[in-house]
Amino acid sequence: MIIVTGSFVAKQGQLPAALAASLEHVRRSRLEPGCISHAVHHDVENPQRLVFLEEWADMAALSAHFVVPASRAFGKAIAGFAAEPPAMAVFEASRVKI
Repeated sequence: MIIVTGSFVAKQGQLPAALAASLEHVRRSRLEPGCISHAVHHDVENPQRLVFLEEWADMAALSAHFVVPASRAFGKAIAGFAAEPPAMAVFEASRVKI
């Protein structure tokens, strides 16, 4: 399984548009093959910061997601909303049974 974390801090006045674009992206991404989960959250310590958490079946599914035109457009839109460069990290993980 592939885990993706990401975040960005929205410029003042840009949070409503950034949140709307983020929700659209999340909802569309959930329909893609190999998407296990995809969510956006508000940072409770910094309400201008949105945090993303994604789970993908494998790297091939995530790579396919990255080339979807709407995903590329979302990345460009976020860069315009962001007060600082967005952050993203990709991890390979396996589920641990407890």
